[in-house]
Amino acid sequence: MPDNQVPDDLGRLGGKTVLVAGGRVSGLATVGPLRDLGADVLVADSDPAALDNARELGARGVLQEDLLASDDALGSVELVVTSPGFRPDSPVLAAAAARGIPVWGDIELAWRIDRAGLYGPPAQWLVVTGTNGKTTTTSMLFSILESAGLDAAACGNIGLPVLDALRQTPRPSVLAVELSSFQLFWAPSVRPAAGVVLNIAEDHLDWHGGMDGYTEAKARALTGDVAVVGLDDERSAALARTSTAERVFGFRLAEPSTGELGVVEGILVDNAFGDAVPLLPADEIVPVGPAGRMDALAAAALARAIGVSPDAVADGLRSYQVGPHRAAIVRTLNGVTFVDDSKATNPHAARSSLLAHDRVVWIAGGLLKGASIDELVAEVAPRLAAAVVIGRDGAKIAQALARHAPNVPVVTFPAGDDAGVTPVTEDADVVMRSAVREAARRARGGDTVLLAPAAASLDMFVDYGHRGRSFTSAVQALEPSEIGTSGGRVS
Repeated sequence: MPDNQVPDDLGRLGGKTVLVAGGRVSGLATVGPLRDLGADVLVADSDPAALDNARELGARGVLQEDLLASDDALGSVELVVTSPGFRPDSPVLAAAAARGIPVWGDIELAWRIDRAGLYGPPAQWLVVTGTNGKTTTTSMLFSILESAGLDAAACGNIGLPVLDALRQTPRPSVLAVELSSFQLFWAPSVRPAAGVVLNIAEDHLDWHGGMDGYTEAKARALTGDVAVVGLDDERSAALARTSTAERVFGFRLAEPSTGELGVVEGILVDNAFGDAVPLLPADEIVPVGPAGRMDALAAAALARAIGVSPDAVADGLRSYQVGPHRAAIVRTLNGVTFVDDSKATNPHAARSSLLAHDRVVWIAGGLLKGASIDELVAEVAPRLAAAVVIGRDGAKIAQALARHAPNVPVVTFPAGDDAGVTPVTEDADVVMRSAVREAARRARGGDTVLLAPAAASLDMFVDYGHRGRSFTSAVQALEPSEIGTSGGRVS
């Protein structure tokens, strides 16, 4: 929203009605701070259970459809605070815009509350965004900050709302903040101590109206004191030229120039905040492969931007543990390694995971959300021992494999009704068990069976976590005799 539409003085909210659009985790996190400001908080959601939760926190609740049906629904509302997933043209926000009511995201509210010192001295915000690698980078950064002895919190899109982090005791002095493009869109005022854009690939284009809008939202991470961009990604590297940050740095997997972090003879090196300062050997980074090293460089850059020592960076990266469903090793059986990267929900993320292994039996499929799969398949074809595809868009992946990897055995498990839509049922776990068994049959010692779907999970599963747990359960149920029992092509 334009800056002149939002009040700068939080004191204006005292005694006024603030409408919170969305009563889930991020929406509920705004209730306490808004009440601390003296506001009358009204939460709108389509789920009665969410409204019950809001009332327990001292807010009023209203069903969204009832709110919109009222002739004077927003007549007394001073401000709307929206959950990040709401598009600007959603009914409640469109109604607010028509009345000239300012709309903030929960991150915008958190930033303004933090700058105002409502809960103590303002924290240093280290913002992480990008299409892929956000959670891993944020978690690595948090590990580094802890190793440096700083009072820190990992928050934002990673799970803990920023407002909840600000109200913690003891209050963190540094925030490792993972932000999605949606959150950044609704947070125009945020100016972090340091922010990074890891990469930019096709994702959420329907929400943002195209690639330009998506890129513009991501670029808001680069408006503070220090901006860091991934130089091996063309779109993120281009943002170095347009960033309004006071200082701009980059990171790459090759030898770094001045103002960059990179890799020299197998060592992560900081040539931006120091003079070719060695950090740690690249082979000590987990997850293994290029993506893990890129995330480590990004996390190191943000930490070094606020003066964290090289030793603390190294210690933090060594102690970092891979989170669930992010290239996590589930099991090794008869020399075959099974890896859960269910979080690889688009082709760009799957690419990083596939390139980390020499020979792969690939489990892929789900909702492609309009993304093209051909370029990925053509690039990784030499690494594929076989592929097992599932989900609504599995056939599209199988077709791409036929075009670009015709010698790769492909097994397709149709999943869906005649309309091509699979409801979330126990059948999803049945399909996953079948897919894992088939992948195991086609693997041999030294192979990796990799769940890197390159697609969203909601055609079959509750979320990517459910998909990853389904994969893990199926892998744990395998018997050694099921490994390597098939070699023929099925399509």
